[in-house]
Amino acid sequence: MSGSIDIVCNLFTPDTVANGQTGLDDEFKAQVRMPEYMRNGVEIEDYLKKMDKAGIERSLLIAVRCGDPNVRESFEIPYARVAEVCAQYPDRFSGLAGVDPYRGMQGIYDLEQGVKEYGFVGAHLYPHWFGLAPDHAKYYPYYSKCCELDIPIMMQVGHNLVYSKTRRLPSVGRPITLDQVAIDFPELALIGIHVGVPWTDEMISMCWKHENVYTAGDAYAPKYWPESYVHYANTYGRHKVMFGTDWPVIDPERAVKEVDDLGMNDEAKQMLMRDNAMRVFKLPA
Repeated sequence: MSGSIDIVCNLFTPDTVANGQTGLDDEFKAQVRMPEYMRNGVEIEDYLKKMDKAGIERSLLIAVRCGDPNVRESFEIPYARVAEVCAQYPDRFSGLAGVDPYRGMQGIYDLEQGVKEYGFVGAHLYPHWFGLAPDHAKYYPYYSKCCELDIPIMMQVGHNLVYSKTRRLPSVGRPITLDQVAIDFPELALIGIHVGVPWTDEMISMCWKHENVYTAGDAYAPKYWPESYVHYANTYGRHKVMFGTDWPVIDPERAVKEVDDLGMNDEAKQMLMRDNAMRVFKLPA
């Protein structure tokens, strides 16, 4: 197997931390047991060393849009910043275009620019930052544009944690809310990231029901993935599950080692760690 593909990676550098572009407070960092040396950010060059040690060939870097910019503590990573990193390391990073449904047509134009000018390979959505479930009408123009651009869209499903005590967000992303979206947009690859906890079986059911729905095992250390999720990835759902870290939440070296410890069969592991992402995101070989 060639290098692994991490489909969920955040720009967690000293400048994004200093500029308040991560949404993570010190309590959350302690909750996920983030090492002290990491808490003020990690330079890209140092993160590449982590990728190398973990055997990760490429990471999909998110130009996140977290909340209506008119609301306190919303933030974003500009598309141009992610594009800059991807251009500097074209063999190691590909970009994902964050979606903000409150930006109207400008958000649609931004998404098109991200794909056509910056070479982004997919879209990304955090429903809880907007308080709108994935099947809300405000997202539908973006789903339509993703179909037109022939790119997948990933979104957090399941509950979300308290990333910052000063901006507590609602858990609006139950996996079942992908049901109507998948029906309305059968051409669109929908990826429910973050395992779907605590509704993991609901996430699996959406993947089983809909040909165009996928899932990713990220944000939770693989040794804590629910048994049903590991079974699905190792058997009848092996073509539907992708690998991710949600860096900096999970360290890539830890994640890859713990996947190795799951005892998956070779075919399923290859699809989880590389082949499914290569196919769905149409990544360069």
